[in-house]
Amino acid sequence: MITGPTFEEMLHPQKMNPAIRSEAIAALDADPLNPLNLYNITWRDPQNQVYHIVLPRELTGVEAQIVVIYGKRFPSGSHKVGAAYSVLLEEQLLGEVDPAVHTLVWPSTGNYGIGGAFIGCRMEYDSIVVLPEEMSQERFDRISSYGARIIRTAGSESNVKEIYDEVKRLRGSDPKIRVLNQFEVMGNYRFHYYVTGNTLVELAAELKDAGIGAGRISAFVSAMGSAGTIAAGDRLKQVWPEHKIVGLEPIQCPTLYNNGYGAHEIQGIGDKHVTWIHNVFNMDALMAIDDLDALNGLRVLWEEKGREALTRRFGLEESAVAALADNLGISGVCNIIGAIKTAKFYKMNGQDVIVTVATDAMERYLSVMANMRTAQGALDEAGATAIVDGVYHRAGSDWIMEGERAARERWHNLKYYTWVEQQGKTVAELDAQRDPDWWLGHQERVIEIDKRLLAQRGAR
Repeated sequence: MITGPTFEEMLHPQKMNPAIRSEAIAALDADPLNPLNLYNITWRDPQNQVYHIVLPRELTGVEAQIVVIYGKRFPSGSHKVGAAYSVLLEEQLLGEVDPAVHTLVWPSTGNYGIGGAFIGCRMEYDSIVVLPEEMSQERFDRISSYGARIIRTAGSESNVKEIYDEVKRLRGSDPKIRVLNQFEVMGNYRFHYYVTGNTLVELAAELKDAGIGAGRISAFVSAMGSAGTIAAGDRLKQVWPEHKIVGLEPIQCPTLYNNGYGAHEIQGIGDKHVTWIHNVFNMDALMAIDDLDALNGLRVLWEEKGREALTRRFGLEESAVAALADNLGISGVCNIIGAIKTAKFYKMNGQDVIVTVATDAMERYLSVMANMRTAQGALDEAGATAIVDGVYHRAGSDWIMEGERAARERWHNLKYYTWVEQQGKTVAELDAQRDPDWWLGHQERVIEIDKRLLAQRGAR
């Protein structure tokens, strides 16, 4: 059976077999469907530098340094492929799935499904991606190009209940179906805790050497979809106990903020429930972001007049604007807005580094941007200036809830309605998550999984 890197090799790709690493790097652009691309699942480039952008203060308007790590250069164009690989690798090593026998089902609202289609088909599994019919066309095209089948469910980003209903039907229809649920399976958590989290620990030191920050990360900001990415904060808080973990969700679907619900346009986040893998007891603040702000914040980078305003009126370098336009998607802009709010709320200064994530890139939202321009007309300089001022510079302290004890209890209790009432978990399993040792135990399984993979390699 086909496998790829260990967790340690994803964290430190220089530890891979040099020949395999070299062939994988060559395949990333030249042969993107080659299974060798499994060895490109890492936050580091061919020179072992972390893919990141330090945001210009002319854009953020704050003294704190805001750094974005971006996922465009992962296979499939999103770091979600790392979670998909880790989930499947663990199941395969434990003997739960076999490509000669099983069909994999990947429940998703987009990027995890794309990653699952890429990983599943490269590892020679029949794969089905279940996602809402109103997601961007680019998502469906990418999934099909990787060889997976698609089942479209009703609704948009926040309609996860409909996905779960379809997955339940599929599971009952065929004993060969195996569901790899990103919202539940701890391989997703482990990838981000170990690989993303430790990458950021090392990035802090590298930034300090470059004159940015004091060698620590003051806050990690991440919107929740599956709540996999935000697990990186659990690792950062172990290194720096005063570190702040800030979660984001859409104003239009404020599930954790006030038990709210609704449809929204920030694809990849705000799925109208609290996921099983989200360690809410570690979250220091919750902030809600307007989906229109996220869309407009991306639009100003997409349209020519927007980019001109950023350089001529606000003083950004053309290279900085090009990097942002190339590497940000809607949720990435949402995360940047959240990072700016974090800097202002906690009154952070120039020695503070706030890190956030761009899960995917503009290429996934060209149709969304084109639809906005058709509906609203092309941006002019005045409109672009208003967006920069209103979305980025005026991001404030509204829609913020601190993670006090009562709030964390409420966030945890919301898991009951999805996971116990609908998905078959027990109250005892839910209560076990209150114990920090429960999370530590899952973190420590990284060592076990790596040992299993290395043993399998040695037996070949």
